[in-house]
Amino acid sequence: MSHDSRTALRICPLCEATCGLTLTIEGTTVTGARGDRDDVLSQGFICPKGASFGGLDADPDRLRTPLVRTDGVLREATWSEAFDMIAARIPALTEEHGKQSVGVVLGNPNVHTMAGGLYPQLLLSTLGTRNVFTASTLDQMPKHVSSGLLFGDANAIAVPDLDRTAHLLLIGANPLESNGSLCTAPDFPGKLKALRKRGGTLTVIDPRRTRTARLADRHVAIRPGADALLLAALTQVLLEEKLADPGALAEHLDGYDELAEAIEDFTPEAVAAACDIDAGTIRAIARELAAAPAAAVYGRIGSCTVEHGTLASWLVDVLNILTGNLDRPGGALFPLSATARAPRAAAPGKGFALGRWASRVSGHPEAKGELPVVALAEEIETPGEGRIRALIVVAGNPVLSAPDGDRLDRALAEGLDFMVSVDPYLNETSRHADVVLPPPPPSQSAHFDFALNSLAVHNQVRYTRAAVPLEDDRMAESEILARLVLAVGGMHGAPPETVDDMAIAAALTRAGLPEEFAAELTGRTGAERRLDLMLRLGPYDLTLEGLLAHPHGIDLGPLKPRVPQLLRTRSGRIELLPAPIAADLPRLREALDERPTGLVLVGRRHLRSNNSWMHNVSSLRGGSNVCTLQIHPDDAARIGLADGATARITAAGGEVEAPAEVTDAVRTGVVSLPHGWGHSRPGTRMSVAETGPGVNVNQLLDGTLLDPLSGTAVLNAVPVSVTPTL
Repeated sequence: MSHDSRTALRICPLCEATCGLTLTIEGTTVTGARGDRDDVLSQGFICPKGASFGGLDADPDRLRTPLVRTDGVLREATWSEAFDMIAARIPALTEEHGKQSVGVVLGNPNVHTMAGGLYPQLLLSTLGTRNVFTASTLDQMPKHVSSGLLFGDANAIAVPDLDRTAHLLLIGANPLESNGSLCTAPDFPGKLKALRKRGGTLTVIDPRRTRTARLADRHVAIRPGADALLLAALTQVLLEEKLADPGALAEHLDGYDELAEAIEDFTPEAVAAACDIDAGTIRAIARELAAAPAAAVYGRIGSCTVEHGTLASWLVDVLNILTGNLDRPGGALFPLSATARAPRAAAPGKGFALGRWASRVSGHPEAKGELPVVALAEEIETPGEGRIRALIVVAGNPVLSAPDGDRLDRALAEGLDFMVSVDPYLNETSRHADVVLPPPPPSQSAHFDFALNSLAVHNQVRYTRAAVPLEDDRMAESEILARLVLAVGGMHGAPPETVDDMAIAAALTRAGLPEEFAAELTGRTGAERRLDLMLRLGPYDLTLEGLLAHPHGIDLGPLKPRVPQLLRTRSGRIELLPAPIAADLPRLREALDERPTGLVLVGRRHLRSNNSWMHNVSSLRGGSNVCTLQIHPDDAARIGLADGATARITAAGGEVEAPAEVTDAVRTGVVSLPHGWGHSRPGTRMSVAETGPGVNVNQLLDGTLLDPLSGTAVLNAVPVSVTPTL
């Protein structure tokens, strides 16, 4: 290390594990990153993404200054020019065409920045639009919906107690590649190995023999899309064989007898053919789950992004409840983050409602205040009152991440009067914007995980200030989003702190505290003052100054039982068989007789990638992080497809071509393409991604398939045909 070098701590923003990093910095350049051994959560763990922090941070393709469109061409502009244009266009459009003429898209990276956790909700409330689309309906919305229906709170998501469980059942999850999802757990691989070492059992349900599956005591290669059927059969066995024992939860349950009746048709024998799993194996899994001293069932994207995603997510919690493992150590517990509202006495709540409004064109019901992202293109294209004429995209790239990107691409190019993107890159979506507002690189940003701390497998709190001073021509992301709120809300030109002051005043009113309390808040910025307030109002009586005194974080202890205090249902109890779930079960019964006759498609993740936004870092490219079609040797031989040859994949949304990777890591009847590729559209500025663009798997989807309860796009178990190219 040179004498000019220094180190600084930074929480990694590149996936849900939120590992602590120690950055090496020379001048203002990050030259290295290693795991922070003293971090209270990650304890030195680091993955290839974190190790590549410096490369991503210094990516020369990152935009430094705003871009504005003049005479059809994007050019560099000043910050004042950019916000002046937004202030001139958005309020005028809403004045003429109404609030619903503006749509908002929020992408996955919003949960990975402090500003993304603080300002988008203020933007939505200022605009007053119901045309809200997020990455949730491409990922985890089924879990929000099932949690809302069961517990009355869509954000009450139980996570597996990885450090104390004796039996872990994973379905549709591959945490050795994803680093965990809806489960913030640095060193997930180490935690699984520790489970095995202490004599515990790992069962993995997945049509692919993933890296995670190779660690398992039992790997079951289910037919894709049959997750809810298998989970229903496991539930049926527990009830039929009288193995269910909710334990302390029994006094807080409604609908136990009704559940048994609703699920009685889903016997192992009835689901075996549809799942392609023999009935004896299903019964064995259920009995092992019931017999374990402490167990947790954990389902993720493979079980969410299918036609019965909400039912599968509901059944994951039902299994945890029936085995007495929900809300108990070693099972699945509800984290309590430092910025959560302080616990209240147990009492009935307002409950959770679906379909309070619907999309204009197809009548898709809202879920958690959001509409399905598959509806975005038609809401732009279809004439009539309420048509989306302006779009604000914050850290999102739906042209690649949503079904039928070609259609959305055309809608963005031809159907909008005005578009704003908050994005560090000119990517497949932001290239259509009239204004692009680029946030600074992560080294120049403070970091706090609002959303991900509420999903952590251990209660803790950590905060890191910017490791490198903000450069003169950059603007902090919190200021960008605050100024955006002001510009669209008719307050253009007001100081950005105005937004934070308004948010603080509203929070004090909700808490019943006097305005004078705001004077006690500390922090260098409005965002820090808001964090200080949330810590003070939270369950642990913390302050920003106290947190800053612990640069590696504060350990708040293992997860603890939180039922019944967290319940917000109208009954004040866990509602085991909510009416929307019961109404959807007949659709699952119909699936008992369904059998795919051809190949079906599933996605896959890679440790050195994260959706569509990390393909421009050269150190993370290559090796196994490539866009290939994985296909079983038997299927390849039947089709006449050689390893390395180009395969043509065709489905309802179109066709793509990709190199074939013949491997027995996928079961027969299944092919797999990774998500997030397809960097071949003109007008982007992502030079590394363009050198090996891959293909967009979501172009195979036409957007008509979705889970009706959550509006989540069906991205897995999609019928496809595969042929060799001539």
